[in-house]
Amino acid sequence: MKIEDVIIIGAGASGLMCAIEAAKRGRKVRVLDHANKAGKKILMSGGGRCNFTNYSVEADNYISHNPHFCKSALKRFNQWDFLALIAQYQIPYHERLHGQLFCNDSAKDILDMLLNECHRYGAEIQLNCSITQVKKLDSGQFQLETSQGAFQTSSLVIATGGLSIPKMGATAFGYQLAEQFAIKVWPTRAGLVPLTLQPDDKERFTPLTGIAVPCQITNQSRSFTENLLFTHRGLSGPAILQISSYWQPGEALIINLLPDLDLLETLKQKRQQGHKAKIQTLLADYLPKRLLQALLSEAQLNMTLADCSDKQLLSISDNLQSWTIKPNGSEGYRTAEVTLGGVDCDAVSSKTMESLQVSGLYFVGEVLDVSGWLGGYNFQWAWASGWSAGQYA
Repeated sequence: MKIEDVIIIGAGASGLMCAIEAAKRGRKVRVLDHANKAGKKILMSGGGRCNFTNYSVEADNYISHNPHFCKSALKRFNQWDFLALIAQYQIPYHERLHGQLFCNDSAKDILDMLLNECHRYGAEIQLNCSITQVKKLDSGQFQLETSQGAFQTSSLVIATGGLSIPKMGATAFGYQLAEQFAIKVWPTRAGLVPLTLQPDDKERFTPLTGIAVPCQITNQSRSFTENLLFTHRGLSGPAILQISSYWQPGEALIINLLPDLDLLETLKQKRQQGHKAKIQTLLADYLPKRLLQALLSEAQLNMTLADCSDKQLLSISDNLQSWTIKPNGSEGYRTAEVTLGGVDCDAVSSKTMESLQVSGLYFVGEVLDVSGWLGGYNFQWAWASGWSAGQYA
């Protein structure tokens, strides 16, 4: 029987951050993970460059049944705190759109930094270790049975993540463990995920595979202005990933393919100026020809501007600026970047991440019912929640 002060299940972003902070306090820390490598999701994130945080982080960038829960941790360990750690390791990075921060070289820089910090403070990482049983003893200690022997600890941190990208080793372990201790778990679903199309729409839009255009995409609760990408399975790109976390099955999406233009007014002005070109010629300045052919009728495309009535121009503008489409579903956890839902935040202290009903049991990162937007927000939640638990575990 190995006895530790703190056992963390999960060697991902939140688990490693928690390990560093707990070890800094002189705690004897061991991280257990069933994978053969720590931080696999870190390495694959951001196309291998790791979008590790964002210059602007607010509670509004997160989805949770308790929208206030994330505020405390995000305030106590913010993006500037993580950037200070990056600076210590002299990791070069750059900003992309909307304040997103990426490594210049490789996501491996971030993982190496975390592993170095673990080593520096004496936190042990044990890989290829599957957990078969967890129970709480009368003494208050947790006992873990694993493929590598039995462990006991007074502080058990669950950093097992969500269900997204199962090929990377994602499992429901964290949710099952919460339920074992009678802690509520909100139903889960895929977030930040490409959407699939109804059969007729799929046939209509599959020829557009590979086309990417800026757009504004709106549903009943949110609106995002980002790029839209047509794929052979449906719709993807940042705009779709963002709205997917708010989209409900059966709901239509309204897409404006020219978000920076009042198309109706522009066409009317050109008509007034005496333009005689065909609609398809005029619109080719703004959108790819194949996209226009998919959204407008042949009759509309071949009309000359001079012959168009206001009503016809309104119809053309609406087709491109209020394109309404009802997705068939999402691609699911296979390609989702996050899992919505999870361990109920009302059952956890927002300051310490400790369960309010099971002393010594902590939950950090994506296993909790906190999901960030695309853009570095999920990593910042991992750092912040892991750091917070590490002050107390």
